[in-house]
Amino acid sequence: MAASKKSGVVTLLHTACGAGILAMPYGFRPFGWFPGIFILTLCGLCSTIGLLLQARVAQYAKNQNASFFSLAQLINPNLSIMFDLAIAIKCFGVGISYIIVVGDLIPLILFIFTRNSLLLDRNFNITLIMVFVIAPLCFMKRLNSLRYASMVAMSSVAYLCVLVLFHFLFPSDDIKNLKGSVSYGFPTGEPSPLTTLPIFIFAYTCHHNMFSVINEQKDNSFKNVKYIAMSSMLLAYILYFLIGSAGYLTFGDNIVGNVITLYPISLSSTIGRVAIVLLVTFAFPLQCHPARASIHHIIHYWEQARKTVDIEEDNTIDLESRELIVAEEETLLAEELVVEESVQEPQVVPLTGRRFVIITTCILVASYLVAILVSELARVLSVVGATGSTSISFILPGTFGYKLIGSEHNGDSNEESLSKFDKFLKYAALGLIIWGIFVMITSLSATLFLGASH
Repeated sequence: MAASKKSGVVTLLHTACGAGILAMPYGFRPFGWFPGIFILTLCGLCSTIGLLLQARVAQYAKNQNASFFSLAQLINPNLSIMFDLAIAIKCFGVGISYIIVVGDLIPLILFIFTRNSLLLDRNFNITLIMVFVIAPLCFMKRLNSLRYASMVAMSSVAYLCVLVLFHFLFPSDDIKNLKGSVSYGFPTGEPSPLTTLPIFIFAYTCHHNMFSVINEQKDNSFKNVKYIAMSSMLLAYILYFLIGSAGYLTFGDNIVGNVITLYPISLSSTIGRVAIVLLVTFAFPLQCHPARASIHHIIHYWEQARKTVDIEEDNTIDLESRELIVAEEETLLAEELVVEESVQEPQVVPLTGRRFVIITTCILVASYLVAILVSELARVLSVVGATGSTSISFILPGTFGYKLIGSEHNGDSNEESLSKFDKFLKYAALGLIIWGIFVMITSLSATLFLGASH
């Protein structure tokens, strides 16, 4: 069944609004309020351009099966494995962070009602959630099947927004005592703004599910998909603006990475923690879906490479006479022509049956084991996010847009044949590549040398 525009918007919004929304107020700390609003807006615009580029280049895919892998075949098939590797690493790492949040918050929620050591055990709670909630959702093959879970998760985000706004407008004495200094410009004595720049970058990252959303649309025209991209980013911006601003203005420079931990224990804050658990639990499948597809593409790539090596070895054994050599050269020439023609159509690699189950199971088991064994992944995930998220949000969409837009004209990009909007997208794609590389270098440097965390 085809998905609606509404479900597409909800899916992208849910993908973007993961656990990182809790750190949005902290992102303002080294920037101050006005510069923080500026960088939040800039990152939102860049992410929107990335989604629009994906919507535009999806038309080059075959049979409504656009993906990073299939479109990479049109540019350089050998690069497709690097694209999918970045997606798989990023999604796997973020998924683990979601499970860790579940394991940290559920015992705090249950502590109000019970002192039973088993029910308060972190690993026990992670196991229950993985087996009875996350695993069934991950085995759904279509993102549209998760639309109701996404709606529940978005309700959780809405509640968190109301909670933060309420305590900003009507702060209790305890919250007033926690308030620090608020800076409207760049504050003095704070770490470099580079330390929280990744938070703003990662906040909008939903591009790894954009092609899946496009493929599931009954009408996947650019006009229809543009509405989905712009609506989801606008809603995300409003949420981040409200939560980030209200949270920072409430606590000032005393803000911490997880804003909800600062609120005193009460019914409203407990409901907020429950809402966050729902949010990250239902967000995990949205990371599993693209990770599974990317791992499948990587396996397919190596299978094809192995077949090519086997064929070359067989051909080498058979080259024993000049007649065979000449025949082989003619065959290879013909094969090269076939390859050159076939590259014009992206490959579609369906994932069904046994391999679907095996890859999904491996992702779930690996995520579970890492989350059980490691409770602090902030620094590792910062490195993954600084590389994976910037690649997925900026560099890859920019590369696709710059290389593919206009390529239907005489085999390459003939700018004279492009519309004004396509010219804008093409130049915007180049700018996005440059911006993405800059963000990757600065964010990674901040993570490794300035102690940034996400």
